[in-house]
Amino acid sequence: MMINRRAFSAALVAGAAASLLAARGMAATLAPVKARNIVLAHGLFADGSCWTEVITRLQAAGLNATAVQNPLTTLPEAVASVKRVLDRQDGPTVLVGHSFSGMMVTEAGVHANVSALVYVAARAPDAGEDYTALAKTFPTPPASAGIVFDGDEGRLSEAAFLRDFAGDLPEERAKVLYAVQQPFQKALLTGKTTAAAWRSKPSWYAVSTEDRTIDPDLERFMAKRMGAKTIEVKASHLSLISHPDEITRLILEAAGQNTD
Repeated sequence: MMINRRAFSAALVAGAAASLLAARGMAATLAPVKARNIVLAHGLFADGSCWTEVITRLQAAGLNATAVQNPLTTLPEAVASVKRVLDRQDGPTVLVGHSFSGMMVTEAGVHANVSALVYVAARAPDAGEDYTALAKTFPTPPASAGIVFDGDEGRLSEAAFLRDFAGDLPEERAKVLYAVQQPFQKALLTGKTTAAAWRSKPSWYAVSTEDRTIDPDLERFMAKRMGAKTIEVKASHLSLISHPDEITRLILEAAGQNTD
């Protein structure tokens, strides 16, 4: 039977798409590799201490947890900070990212030591994707209006931090977090990932349903696109602090640990 060039091209594209979807689905449904190492990365408006509640629980479960200090300068430098920590791990490692650091997880997650990825209300771009353009296809979250710049340094105003970033935390706790907020460089926001580790590594995602920093429907879109095992937490952007038990259980599942 003869087939014209257009039909042949369409069949080729369809076959490639089917293969891609199959590979993505396989990555999402593989049984987790048992891992004892957990590497945690933070995003904008924070530092590594934002993972304290989760780290305490991971250590109680007998796991080795390390928080990366994101330099908040450029994406390549941020990714390099994750890779240095991954290089020091002695075996399978779950790489976890919150918020902006999902960019770092997506890029650095191709590291040989990484057995699984966990995204917590995090960015999850495809390779080379313009995340800002993607985000603009969803409603603008309220926190965006609260970003202020001093030259090339950006930070979140106190009002926006308390209301739109840490809205479900006690005010006294949120004010402490605001006090240790680290400024980020404008250049950080222009970076694009060159790899998408979620295409080849099993992935988990925690959506924050009350998020005012990343639109919850954008989170759902990214989680579905990567074929991630997804949970929804009724939380602000800082679910890792307001709901550490749920986030820890998700990480333990990704590490192949018993969560009963």
